[in-house]
Amino acid sequence: MKKYWWLFVLAAPAMAMSMAAVMVYYKISVWEYTGEPIVFEVKPGEGFSKINGRLHSKGLISSAKIFHRYAQVNGYMTKFKAGRFEIKTDSNMLEIFDTLLNGQSITNSVTIPEGKNLFEIAQILEKDKIIESAQEFIRLAKDPQFARELGIDGERAEGYLYPETYKFTPQSKAKDVIKAMVDVFKRRTEDLDFSKAPLNLNKHEVVILASVVEKETGASFERPQIAGVFVNRLKKRMRLQSDPTTIYGIYEQFNGNLRKRHLLEKTPYNTYKIPALPAGPISNPGLESIKAVLNPAQHQFLYFVSQNDGTHVFSKTYREHRQAVDKFQKNYKARQGKSWRDLKESAN
Repeated sequence: MKKYWWLFVLAAPAMAMSMAAVMVYYKISVWEYTGEPIVFEVKPGEGFSKINGRLHSKGLISSAKIFHRYAQVNGYMTKFKAGRFEIKTDSNMLEIFDTLLNGQSITNSVTIPEGKNLFEIAQILEKDKIIESAQEFIRLAKDPQFARELGIDGERAEGYLYPETYKFTPQSKAKDVIKAMVDVFKRRTEDLDFSKAPLNLNKHEVVILASVVEKETGASFERPQIAGVFVNRLKKRMRLQSDPTTIYGIYEQFNGNLRKRHLLEKTPYNTYKIPALPAGPISNPGLESIKAVLNPAQHQFLYFVSQNDGTHVFSKTYREHRQAVDKFQKNYKARQGKSWRDLKESAN
């Protein structure tokens, strides 16, 4: 036996390493977190050492050194996903690895209604803690270079922030949220034939007009009818004369009261002053408004006015239109408690 002593000398380091590996595996698989379930966030771009340190400081792992060694040996150092993850009571360190590597991030659900513009969407996202800064969202959504990167034939992402219910990780980057919304727009509209648009409108022009239709529509079934009015006016080279377009042109300074001076102010969006479509979309339309522009109702109406119940009276002549305006808008009793004008006045 003595002549084989050197075999033990050679084997000792390997045996020691094996024992160390067994101890590491034992500690990482047996020790369990005993506290209440906790949400742990891995921040975008955060390095392993910070993640490891925070896990240890919160008592989620028993040894930062062992956690580090196990991640190093298994090639996990750069594999953690950004997001918010629930660490459950009685999770051992192996299960924590699995959660941070393969688990589903906790998300917040947010619904973007049809017809909201980029400024309103930014406020919704900030309020629901989807993004940190509404201003950063607005800045990016108005950035022409970013719009081009997203494949948008326009100066802004406005019009392409598709109204939908989304699930986002809280405190997401505005850039990622905008891209996700534009991607949904592309998927929802990929089967539409924009080549058949009336008046040879291109795809971006269809989105512009659909955004106006969306803002003007109170009753969903009227979308094709309203689209038809705007198409008829464009055919005759009449101004669209849409209040929502005018408001959008001054939106960041608008206090909620549309005045005559606003209608006289020439902006790229004031369709009381320009004989064409506004410079870009004024809201983010849903699929039905886009379809309405692609297939507008065939009629001879050139005007419409609200009946204060979400529907409109449609007129072929300016004289008929003035009579409808007198009946439904100039008559205070017809408007009382119904018109958006009175609702805004009572709120101020």
